[in-house]
Amino acid sequence: MKKDNRWILKRIFKHIKKYTSWVILSFLCAFISVIATLYAPILTGDAINLIIEPGRVDFDGIKEIIIRFMVVIAITAATQWIMSIINNRITYMVVKDIRIEAFNHLSDMPLSYIDSHAHGDIVSRIVTDIDQFADGLLMGFSQLFTGIVTIIGTLGFMLYLNISIALVVVVLTPISLFVAAFIARRTYKLFRSQSESRGELTSLVDEMIGEQKIVQAFGYEDDALKRFEIINDTLEKDSMNATFYSSLVNPSTRFVNGLVYAAVGIIGAFAVIRGKLSVGRLTSFLSYANQYTKPFNEISNVITELQNAIACAGRVFELIDEPGEIKEPVDARVLDKASGKIVIDNVSFSYTEDKKLIENLNLLVEPGMRVAIVGPTGCGKSTIINLLMRFYDVNKGQISVDGTDIRQITRESLRDNYGMVLQETWLKSGTIRENITYGKPEATDEEVLEAAKKAHSHSFIKRLPQGYDTIITEDGGNLSQGQKQLLCITRVMLLMPPMLILDEATSSIDTRTEIRIQKAFNKMMEGRTSFVVAHRLSTIKEADIILVMKDGNIIEKGSHKELLDMHGFYYELFNAQFAH
Repeated sequence: MKKDNRWILKRIFKHIKKYTSWVILSFLCAFISVIATLYAPILTGDAINLIIEPGRVDFDGIKEIIIRFMVVIAITAATQWIMSIINNRITYMVVKDIRIEAFNHLSDMPLSYIDSHAHGDIVSRIVTDIDQFADGLLMGFSQLFTGIVTIIGTLGFMLYLNISIALVVVVLTPISLFVAAFIARRTYKLFRSQSESRGELTSLVDEMIGEQKIVQAFGYEDDALKRFEIINDTLEKDSMNATFYSSLVNPSTRFVNGLVYAAVGIIGAFAVIRGKLSVGRLTSFLSYANQYTKPFNEISNVITELQNAIACAGRVFELIDEPGEIKEPVDARVLDKASGKIVIDNVSFSYTEDKKLIENLNLLVEPGMRVAIVGPTGCGKSTIINLLMRFYDVNKGQISVDGTDIRQITRESLRDNYGMVLQETWLKSGTIRENITYGKPEATDEEVLEAAKKAHSHSFIKRLPQGYDTIITEDGGNLSQGQKQLLCITRVMLLMPPMLILDEATSSIDTRTEIRIQKAFNKMMEGRTSFVVAHRLSTIKEADIILVMKDGNIIEKGSHKELLDMHGFYYELFNAQFAH
């Protein structure tokens, strides 16, 4: 849901409120800096008044003014430097808090959101949009405070010098603000569109980099380039429109301010002629008129930049406000070490309401049983895994572990009791050792070595340039798909959890290694409840029970021999695989 500006600003101020003391200090520095800056024209005017005519110049008086002028400049420079440091500190502390909040929320978000949104767009919100917001916020702190104080201070000094001329300035100058506000209201949507296009572009680039092999293998380069050009053209148009309309602010306000300056000069000149104002005071007044209008230019620029910042902040807050995973009950059970008894009771589930998948599924799994799940693609095999791990919650019915509904068990303790090896491998940037110990960082070198030997990954690891200290990227670098899968298997071998999920765990491994891995798995599965999703039926002959799924339902179940004797769907699948 898109948020309006007021709501977004309220959220921003809520984050800034934590640093109220720093904000007050920044405002104090701005006040001192502005007062010192505004005192300078008075000194200039006084110095001009001391230059009466040739031969009648009060050099002693001018010398005193110059000394005071130097002090004023020093105070102004010091306070502006301190204010700059404070403003940077406030900005990046606020940005850090928002980024932490966004990233932490990302880890709490349900997989349904991650699966249904482009990953590049999510990355763009957390990285690029927050950076854009930081730029706008910093400009706001740097110029907004100073601008407001300058306007108030300058107005005070002008009223002190000449009330009638000051009123002319006060009446005419706000016109520039109305012009700026009129344009800014129309640029927000353009900046919002620009931010969204940038997210789409990031998503496409992320997709192309992550799947470059597939892109090249299927000759998708030209199509990818066309998609890139379309999104890039849209981004160009959005950026150009946003920049064009926002750029109208400065010249428009400068034109109005130029008229104000001219009016002050003309009216002031007549006042000097009539003897109501000295030349020095007129010089001071013109300086104030210029300084009074300058903040309006700066504020108009800040307003434009803030439109972009608010648009970006809105996208980040939308991400933060997305509903997270269903909260665990306060008294949720912490599952220490499960025995492995699992009951699936009348479970129904679908990813979308309009497309039913699993309906009225029932299953009793005793501790230590090996359960194999087979069936055609899209029948719901991996969905059962998602439900067991509680990546998704059931729509109806319940799944219980050791007699407790898994919705009454903490997610962390539930998942700690499962060891999972998927068909799709996942590795993080780091060393081989760090990837193996991902679930058990405190593991000793001996434990890592033993797990690697059991998983048959030790032989290829020791051939790597730095062995277990070899650094790989998140896609596994130059490792083969089989080697990456062996590392994932090693990771589970190290944990030895009470329950196992193997989803096509040996799909990328050669037949000889698969036989060895299968023996290791058989040893690992002894006494552990295990779910094995497999397409190669030869790997599940030893399972205690085989579930044959079709269209979200278990249509057959039994041992390998019992299912063959039925001459049903499993029999057809088995014969189709081994037919010559």
